[in-house]
Amino acid sequence: MAKNWKSRTLAVHGGTVRSDFAETSEALFLNSGFTYQSAEAAEARFAADDPGFVYSRFANPTVRMFEERMMAIDGAGDARATGTGMAAVAGALFSQLQSGDHIVAARALFGSSLYILNTLMPRFGIKVTLVDGVDLEQWRSAMRLRTKLVFLETPTNPKLEVIDIAAVAEIAHGGGAKLIVDNVFATPLLQRPFELGADVVVYSATKHIDGQGRCLGGIILGDKKYIAKACHDYLKHTGPSLSPFNAWVMLKGLETLDVRVRQMQENAAAMAEVLDGHGAVKRVIYPGLANHPQAEIVKRQMSGGGPMLAVELNGGKRAAFAFSNALELILISNNLGDSKSLITHPATTTHQSVDKKERAKLGISGGMLRISAGLEDPADLAADIAHALGSV
Repeated sequence: MAKNWKSRTLAVHGGTVRSDFAETSEALFLNSGFTYQSAEAAEARFAADDPGFVYSRFANPTVRMFEERMMAIDGAGDARATGTGMAAVAGALFSQLQSGDHIVAARALFGSSLYILNTLMPRFGIKVTLVDGVDLEQWRSAMRLRTKLVFLETPTNPKLEVIDIAAVAEIAHGGGAKLIVDNVFATPLLQRPFELGADVVVYSATKHIDGQGRCLGGIILGDKKYIAKACHDYLKHTGPSLSPFNAWVMLKGLETLDVRVRQMQENAAAMAEVLDGHGAVKRVIYPGLANHPQAEIVKRQMSGGGPMLAVELNGGKRAAFAFSNALELILISNNLGDSKSLITHPATTTHQSVDKKERAKLGISGGMLRISAGLEDPADLAADIAHALGSV
C-alpha cells in the first residue's frame, strides 16, 4: 500500500517503526550502544548474520527511520545519514574514489564543495576538471578514461542556474562514470534526480528538511549496493554520524516539508516579481520566471520555481550592502531553507574563500545577493523588498 502513497503522505508516515509502546510520534533512541542475549548473538550481529543494531556510529533506530523516510520520498534503494550536509558531500565523493581517479564537476558549487574539489582532492592524487554546468559540450569534452564521478548541484548556489540532469547523466554513464547530484535547493519535492538518471543524491538536511534553523544534518542516497558497502564502510570508519536527536528533529521537519516548500515558493515568486524590472536591479534570477536562462529545462525538470532566488543590483557591493541593511523583515544570514526569510552576500560570505577570478567565472559579483524565502506573508515580504530598494 505504501508504494502508492504520494510524497506528502510519505513525508509524514514513511519509515516509521514503533516500539512495543505503540507511540504516535517516532521514538527517540539516544543510546550509543546495544546489548545482546549472548556472546554468540553478538558474534552473529557483528558478522551481519543477524540483522540489528551494533553501535550508533554505524546505525541507530531513530536515524534509520529518517533514512527510510528519505528513501521513500526520493525513490532511493538505500541511504545513510550524516552529521552535516558537507559530510554527505565529502562522503559521497571520497567513498568512491582512489588516487589516479578523475572527477568532472560543475564550476558553480557551494564554496566548501569547491574546497574539497580544488584543495583536498589533489592532495590524494585525484584530478578534477571544472566545467560550465549549463554547457553540455564542456561536460563531453572533459570526460576521460579515468573519470569515475560527475558532480553537480542544481539549481546552483548562488546563481540559480539549472543544469540538465538527464543530459549530464547520459554523458556520465556513456563514459562509465556515476552522477552525484546535490538537490538541496530544489528539495525532493520539486526535483527528482533519480528519475532523471542520477546515481547518488545528497542533501544538507540542515536546510529545508529541518526548515527551522534548529540543527545540522545531511544524507546520502543511492542504490543498495553502493550504500550498503562503499558508502556504509566509509562512514562507519570515519565517523561523521548523525545524532539521533537531530534525526528525530529531521523526521518532524519532513512532516511539514510539503506545506513549507509550497509557501516558500509562493513567497520567492512574490519577491522576484517586485525585484524584476526595478531600476536599481541589474537582473533577477529565479527559476519560476519566464526569463530565466534555462526556462525550458526548468519546465522539464522541476515542478516549480523553488524557494530560492538571486538578485544582482546596480552599484556593486555598496548597493548590495545598503539594500541588505535596509531590510526590516528579511534577516541577514548565510543559512537557507529556514522558516524566516534570509539574505546573504555570497562574495563576502558563502563564497568568500573562492578565488576572486573563480568568483568572476561563476558570475558572483559584488552586487549579487541570494535570498531564501521563508514562511512570512508574501505581501509583507514584497513591502520589505520595495522599502529596501528605495535605499539603493
